[in-house]
Amino acid sequence: MTMKKFKDYKLSEEIVRALSGLGYEAPTEVQTMVLPLALEKQDLVVRSQTGSGKTASFGIPLCEMVEWEENKPQALILTPTRELAVQVKEDITNIGRYKRIKAAAVYGKSPFHRQKLELKQKNHVVVGTPGRVLDHIEKGTIPLDKLSYLVIDEADEMLNMGFIDQVESIIQELPTDRVTLTFSATLPEDVETLCHKHMKKPVHIEIKAKGITTDKIDHAVIEVREEDKLSLLKDVTTVENPDSCIIFCRTKENVDTLCGELDRSGYPVDKIHGGMIQEARFEVMDDFKRGEFRYLVATDVAARGIDIESITHVINYDIPMEKESYVHRTGRTGRAGQAGKAITFCTPYENKFLGEIEEYIGFVIPKLEAPTEGAVANGKNDFERKLEEEPDYKMDKSEQLNRDIMKLYFNGGKKKKIRAVDFVGTIAKIDGVTADDIGIITIQENLSYVEILNGKGPLVLQAMKKTTVKGKLLKVHEARG
Repeated sequence: MTMKKFKDYKLSEEIVRALSGLGYEAPTEVQTMVLPLALEKQDLVVRSQTGSGKTASFGIPLCEMVEWEENKPQALILTPTRELAVQVKEDITNIGRYKRIKAAAVYGKSPFHRQKLELKQKNHVVVGTPGRVLDHIEKGTIPLDKLSYLVIDEADEMLNMGFIDQVESIIQELPTDRVTLTFSATLPEDVETLCHKHMKKPVHIEIKAKGITTDKIDHAVIEVREEDKLSLLKDVTTVENPDSCIIFCRTKENVDTLCGELDRSGYPVDKIHGGMIQEARFEVMDDFKRGEFRYLVATDVAARGIDIESITHVINYDIPMEKESYVHRTGRTGRAGQAGKAITFCTPYENKFLGEIEEYIGFVIPKLEAPTEGAVANGKNDFERKLEEEPDYKMDKSEQLNRDIMKLYFNGGKKKKIRAVDFVGTIAKIDGVTADDIGIITIQENLSYVEILNGKGPLVLQAMKKTTVKGKLLKVHEARG
C-alpha cells in the first residue's frame, strides 16, 4: 500500500499541522521511502538528486523523535555551506513549530561567542558547517551526551569542499549509540567508505531520477565567443523574459563585473559570492526569495541547497568546469515539479567541458542558435515592460506559517530560576489559551522569549501584564524583530 498523506505516517498531530500550514500536501518520493525507516530509527544512506525534498525527509522524523523536555541537543545536522545551515535550521523550526522544537545554526564568519550563548540555552537540534561544529566540540560548547541523531547532508559536496576529514573527526566525538542518516546526490567512494565505517547496517535508498537532472528542465547550449557573451546574455534575457533567473559565473570578479553591467542596463539585479560578508549574503538570498529583484548573478556558492520556488531560468554565463556543478546549478530551476529552463554559454575552447557534462548527465544538450535580431526586437516591449513592473512579492512558506505568531519578551530568565515549563504552565491557564498556542521558548540568563501562536499573542500579552510566573511579576512586551 502506498501512503499518500503525511497523516498516514506515525506522526504527531503537531507535526502534521505544521506540514499542512507549510503547504506540504503529499510526501515526495524520497520522503515516502525515508520516513517509515527513519521513524524506526534505522541508519540510512540516501542518494537523491537536489530539489527532491531531502530536507523534510530527515527534518520530519527528527522533529517527531526528539523529546521536547530534554534541554541538551539530541540531533546534529552537518551541511557543507552556511546558507544551507541557515535554511535547514529554518525548515526544522517550521516543521517543529507546534512541538516547540528549538534549532540553532552554527557556522564560520559569525561571532563564536554569540553561538556559544545560544548553545547554552535549550536546543533540540544543532545545524552547522563541519569546521565550526568541530570548533564548538573542541571548546566544549556543544554538549554531546544526549545526541541520538546525526544527519550528514550533501555528503558528496563535503568531500568536494575538503570537509570529509572534519566530518570524520566530529563522528569520533559523538556517542556511538545513535541513528545516522547520510544524504548525497552522488555517492563517491570516500563517502561510501565513511558510511560503512560509522553506520550500523545502513539501508541504501536510491531515488532513481529519470536522468541525472530532472525531466522538468529544458536544457540548451549556445556557442559564443568570450567577448560576445554580454550582448548574447542581453538578447537571451530579452527573448526569454524570465520571471526569476540565476546567472552563474566562474569567479567573484566575473560576478562583480556582470552584475555592474546589468545594473547599468536597468536590470533588477543583485549578486552573491564567497567574498561577501555573511550577513550580506543572507540578505541578498532573502530578498531574492521574496522576489524583490529578478536576476541573481552568482558563483557556485548559490548552486547547492538553495531552495527558492519558481526560479524559471538558470543561465550558465560561464560553463562549469566540474560536471557535477552543472547538475547543481541547473537544479535551482525545475523544482517541486515545476518547469524550468537551463541555458549554457559555451566558447569554442570549452567544448571539452561540455563533452564531460554531456557524458555525465547521459544526453547531448540541444544546441540553440543565438536569438535573431527580429526575435529580440519582438521581445523588447514585453521585456522592458517587465523591467518597469513592480516585482511580484512571494510570501515564503515560513511567512505564511508565522503570520499568526507573536513573540513576547519577559525580563526574567535563568537567574530567576525560571524554566520553559513555568511559562507553559502559567500561559496555558489563561482563558481561551491552551498549551497548543505556545510556540518556541528561549530562556537566557536575564530574559526570555515566548512565541504565542494562532493569533493569541495580544490576549496573552494583556493577561501576562498582571499574571506572575513562579510568583514573580515580570515585565512583558512584544519582542521586536
